[in-house]
Amino acid sequence: MADILLIEDDVTIRTALSRGLGDLGHAVSSSPTAFDGLRLAVDGRPDLIVLDLGLPDLDGVELLRMLRAVSRVPVIVATARDGDAEMVPVLDAGADDYVVKPFSAAQLDARIRAVLRRAGEPAPEQLKVGGLRIDPRARSAALDGTTLDLTPREFDVLHYLAARPGEVVTKRELLTEVWQLPYGGADKTVDVHLSWLRRKLGETASEPRYLHTVRGVGVKLVEPA
Repeated sequence: MADILLIEDDVTIRTALSRGLGDLGHAVSSSPTAFDGLRLAVDGRPDLIVLDLGLPDLDGVELLRMLRAVSRVPVIVATARDGDAEMVPVLDAGADDYVVKPFSAAQLDARIRAVLRRAGEPAPEQLKVGGLRIDPRARSAALDGTTLDLTPREFDVLHYLAARPGEVVTKRELLTEVWQLPYGGADKTVDVHLSWLRRKLGETASEPRYLHTVRGVGVKLVEPA
């Protein structure tokens, strides 16, 4: 079904997942270390990577950032860490999804199929809101002809809002649809990213142009008057 690269240092987990995913029809290669995993990711060009965070030679989040610098391959983080404080930085670094240990190969397979379905969906055409241009295929955005220097998550938030111009989007919706997180305790993360976006759009919450807060409801992206 898919070529999967499993980067996991625990030999018992690595062996069990490799066997289980193989039985489900996937071709699985594996590595116990970050740097060898990075080499396999670049040379082997897998369809998807399953990445453990607790690697012996480099923290998994750092490896994820390195992967994102050279590839848009879908990444599912498999970790014993749980909670918003641990997972928000992982998703901000570019993970497409995550699973918390312990989990079965069947559960991981369901996540793999869901992520690959999303990755295989055709990208929409460029979005235009006023002087803002967003290219989902290139994952780039420009304002009045000047390219915006956005992080992966900033781009995701901007893209989500631009696809719904004039529509008020709640923090709950942003957390569940952009971060793939259940709502609860992480709304400050949304506030921080919106603040960063405003700064890069050359505006403030008190003097908005594109990003308008609807107090007690959410935020909307509109064409400047």
